Amino acid sequence: MRGRSGIALGLVLAVALGACGVPVTVSRESARAVHRDLTRSALTVGEPSNASRNVLYQWELYDAYYDTPAAALVALHRIVVDGTGTANDVFALAELSFLHAEASGERAYFFAAAVYAWAFLFPSGADRLPGRFDPRVRVATDIYNRAVTLAFMGRDGTYVEPRGGTFALPFGRLEVGFDPASLIWSDRQLVDFVPTAELSVSGLRQRYRWPGIGAPLAASTVARATAGGPPDLVDPRLHVPITALLRLPDARRQLAASSIEGRLELYPANATGAVDINGRQVPLEVESTASLAYSLAGSPWWDWELMGFFYGDLLAKEPSKLVALAPYVPGRFPVVLVHGTASSPARWAQLINDLTNDSRLRDCIQIWLYSYDTGNPITHSAAGLRAALADAVANFDPDGTDPALHDMVVIGHSQGGLLTKMTVIDTGSALYDNVFSRPLDRLVISEATRTQLRESLFLTPLPFVGRVVFIATPHGGAYIAGSWVAQWVAGFVSFPQDVLTSTREVITGNPQAVMWTSVDDVQGSVLQMTPGNRFVQSLAAIPVAPGVRTHSIIPVLGDAPPQGQEDGVVRYASAHLDAVDSEHVVYRAGHSVQGDPQAIEEVRRILLEHIDQARAAGIPCGQPPHDPALPE
Repeated sequence: MRGRSGIALGLVLAVALGACGVPVTVSRESARAVHRDLTRSALTVGEPSNASRNVLYQWELYDAYYDTPAAALVALHRIVVDGTGTANDVFALAELSFLHAEASGERAYFFAAAVYAWAFLFPSGADRLPGRFDPRVRVATDIYNRAVTLAFMGRDGTYVEPRGGTFALPFGRLEVGFDPASLIWSDRQLVDFVPTAELSVSGLRQRYRWPGIGAPLAASTVARATAGGPPDLVDPRLHVPITALLRLPDARRQLAASSIEGRLELYPANATGAVDINGRQVPLEVESTASLAYSLAGSPWWDWELMGFFYGDLLAKEPSKLVALAPYVPGRFPVVLVHGTASSPARWAQLINDLTNDSRLRDCIQIWLYSYDTGNPITHSAAGLRAALADAVANFDPDGTDPALHDMVVIGHSQGGLLTKMTVIDTGSALYDNVFSRPLDRLVISEATRTQLRESLFLTPLPFVGRVVFIATPHGGAYIAGSWVAQWVAGFVSFPQDVLTSTREVITGNPQAVMWTSVDDVQGSVLQMTPGNRFVQSLAAIPVAPGVRTHSIIPVLGDAPPQGQEDGVVRYASAHLDAVDSEHVVYRAGHSVQGDPQAIEEVRRILLEHIDQARAAGIPCGQPPHDPALPE
């Protein structure tokens, strides 16, 4: 019995010891679960990555980091400074410092995380650069970008405050230089820097981020009292994408000193997409979609849509009805977007988001937006567009030295397409003859009124418009405008005071020479777009000037063929033009097609064609592309 018991006990002990002796196991998991564990980091799950945990285990600091993180970071910092540590330890210091900064709220550790991340990404001297496929490169870049954002965050946590000065580090101090002149953008002061990485965006299909180095921000602008030169057209309510870069030369070497020197730099997205670091071009991080959405979310443009239809003087007090997303840049083709009835520039958001984030386009084009009170007479609105474009060209290029400015593209949606056409036609007296039976120079009116009539009814092609795009444009009228509802609504539209004043003057001095008998006879846009109206018929009969390239984008609600179909507002036969360079029909699409992916792709194609043809004619644009990846 004793012998058998001993054998049994031995077997039990052997099994137990064997089990303890083989602690490593493996189980089959989904590839997604394994990848999720391998790619965890401070930024994704709020825990150290595998790379940082490996470092903590290597130096027997794992438990110490969770018990006394500040002391563990001091110990790891000393290992790096003493020369014992490697780039692995520098990366771990960046990530672990960032985690401790979040947990403790101590700003010094955000600065430290930025310093360590820079030292890892951009080693100097004989130190090797991290490899292109090293996953820690993206993690370290994101840690640096967030650390810079949070290190310079204002006390209320709303705005980043770019500034220089002396800042505490866990192992010394950081001396940051900052040139206040970098807060000047064109003739505007940059203010209220919002961290775009903290913005959730809805309402735009795509969210574009230009991956790179630096804290992505959206800044407001205010006009400077000392500003000189022509107006820059930038709407002060827009927020512009800015990247803040904390440059830390030779950061790895500086870690051994009690004082580290750096410089904070600001870069507008429209000025450059990359910076030189240690002799290499490194892309800047830009959150362009978030900046656009932040601008539109608080824009008065939405309020203008219906109010601008009913009140003809709504925009009279605006500094300019032509606004730009960025200051004028010579060598970039203006792309002018003209919205339709009861609409606003905000309706171009999808198109703007896509086009300005296309690397083939963004260095070659500059977006301008024209706003107008859409219930007004079309001739009045078109005169405003023509004057605004002419003023911009005269202000920006008085000597005529920028060929790109003199080859602009104008794109109009719906009624905006009619305004667009009126930039590139020679009307002769066709429009004037619809209203008057006496020559202009024989009317009994003031010279101011005569000038107003000449500018709105006698049009010649603007020589600087080289291409036009019509989107859902009612060249032959919009059938919906002829409905009793549209006609009834049109009766509530009020016209601008200058239109009413000049109309009264014309009627009073020329009762037998004008078709109007009172100001109530003046037709607004809805009546003028009614099929069969004399104005829209006359305009349709006038061809686009020779040499101007023309394109049509026409939506229809059904499938091919488009003949006999409509988009809910305009029939295909009305939007179709025979003499165009291209026509693209968007099937199963309604009238508001300007944000449709197919329509945007066609606009993209047209703009790329415009750029290629300009280059072939000797008009260069854009910058040579840079390597979008961090250096190997």
